[in-house]
Amino acid sequence: MRPDEHTPEDLAEFRLHQARECLKSALATEDFPTSANRSYYSIFHAMRAVQALDRFDSRKHSGVIDNFLKDYIRTGVFPKAFSKIITSAFKIRLESDYEDFYLVSKADVTAQVENAGIFLKAVEKYVSERTRST
Repeated sequence: MRPDEHTPEDLAEFRLHQARECLKSALATEDFPTSANRSYYSIFHAMRAVQALDRFDSRKHSGVIDNFLKDYIRTGVFPKAFSKIITSAFKIRLESDYEDFYLVSKADVTAQVENAGIFLKAVEKYVSERTRST
């Protein structure tokens, strides 16, 4: 099947698979920067799974985040608390990946991985309910 022959539901499921794999990697490592990176990407792919159902995508992380905040959090599709989960994970991932001498703490990583799991579970439920109704 060519990429343009996939449905938005196919793409959402593919992105959920990516999100699950990233979360699994975050849980499997004891390297804090790697765990911070993988847990952020779990959240990122989960957001893109939701957006696939509405045929939205962006080449930039900020575009994905801004759209998700505007179309899914501000409208009440997902809890407002998810805004903090997303922005915190993005900030920690950026600092951990790109800032010299930045040391992400065990507490920050533990919270981020836990939050990524909560976020992913909510997105899986949303995608499941939305694809069942189509």
